[in-house]
Amino acid sequence: MIDGRFFEVLSHNNKDGLKARAGIIRTDHSEILTPVFMPVGTLGTVKAVEQRELHEFDTRIILGNTYHLFLRPGTEVLENAGGLHRFMNWNKSLLTDSGGFQFFSLSKLNKNNEDGVEFSSHLNGDKYFFTPEKVVDIQRIIGSDIMMPLDECLPHPSEKNIVRKSIDLTTKWEKRCFEHLKKTEDRYGHSQKLFSINQGSTFPELRKKSIEDLGEIDFDGNAIGGLAVGEDINLMYDTVDLSTDIMAYDKPRYLMGVGTPLDLLNCVERGIDMFDCVMPTRNARHGRIFTTKGEINIKSAKYKNDFNSPDEECKTYTSENFSLAYLRHLFISKEILGVQLASLHNTGFYLWLMKKIREAIINDSFKEFKSDFIDKYRNSR
Repeated sequence: MIDGRFFEVLSHNNKDGLKARAGIIRTDHSEILTPVFMPVGTLGTVKAVEQRELHEFDTRIILGNTYHLFLRPGTEVLENAGGLHRFMNWNKSLLTDSGGFQFFSLSKLNKNNEDGVEFSSHLNGDKYFFTPEKVVDIQRIIGSDIMMPLDECLPHPSEKNIVRKSIDLTTKWEKRCFEHLKKTEDRYGHSQKLFSINQGSTFPELRKKSIEDLGEIDFDGNAIGGLAVGEDINLMYDTVDLSTDIMAYDKPRYLMGVGTPLDLLNCVERGIDMFDCVMPTRNARHGRIFTTKGEINIKSAKYKNDFNSPDEECKTYTSENFSLAYLRHLFISKEILGVQLASLHNTGFYLWLMKKIREAIINDSFKEFKSDFIDKYRNSR
């Protein structure tokens, strides 16, 4: 730990009854200013964005995935390398998801029971079995600063009785993760923390039960899982709002797999501290660029002779050095540089937005910032 408590709320935007807050998470690798967006580096790489560029954005934490890293490069390689930090030359913080969402998204390749998840590799069909204990062991070898427990993520909609059984299973698995963590040691000379993941779909009483049951265990932080899987956006916001009313105030609150720039604003307002989403780099690969005036399709013919910057307000290497016309040319020509520059800009845009949100919370002007941003963002080109 660099200094002091693992998490501390430094400023709470009490104006107008909002739950937005600014804080700090301290790991042995970095001090993470919250609210924070974590770029997704599933396989030890944020797609098309170099570690050097992440440092230039002052990125303090990125996300990796236990399921994917277990399959490639594998725990033997990671252990021989001295952990993922050394393997990928990253000296800031790492959070690793347990793979629960991958078991959901690849549901045809797996089956659950009380002991864990049996699954077939999406790469070659080889069969494996993940128990809660094994998930902790793998993440110990990866060396992530923040680990996530094994959970079950259900599709939306799911029947209420199925969700009820699922949250009971998830609570049992996560308790086993917590107990096993205490029996094992940190790796590579730095502390490793474990968060909970509450479930319950969009059923208020089941979400409440999941949060309260997991709250009896002293996890280092708490995450909301099982959202952004097809439910109505307002239902997602309502579930987040309910959840943060119940979740511990003095621990980080992480909303997994969310979302658009507007989602970040709306969920920070509801008390969320941490986010991750593949959207910045995934959309970039399809020529979709986030700007303060909305998301644009750079392949559109209307940009053929548009020599303006993609974004005058959000300053990234891409927006300061290249025009819309040039970026369009790269995508139309199928040049790799187009994907790189778009990914770089989108990642920078998300990190810039979170910095602006944090500043607004500290200045007690979040509501005004949100309103102004949305007005401009919806005025897309």
